[in-house]
Amino acid sequence: MARTPYLDEEACIGCETCTRICPKVFTMVSEHKAGIHNPFGDSEEKIEEAMDNCPVACITWEN
Repeated sequence: MARTPYLDEEACIGCETCTRICPKVFTMVSEHKAGIHNPFGDSEEKIEEAMDNCPVACITWEN
């Protein structure tokens, strides 16, 4: 079973890094916050790349 990404919208600074790396999963939900629109829209590797590049580390895997 695929893992589900989680994005802490309170910690998000709206840098858009995740949306540029993995637009099939992440989208901007407001001017300063990203969100997840399709948690299984791309490979775990691509989601991990977005996680690794997030400057505030607000993207994790759900438990």
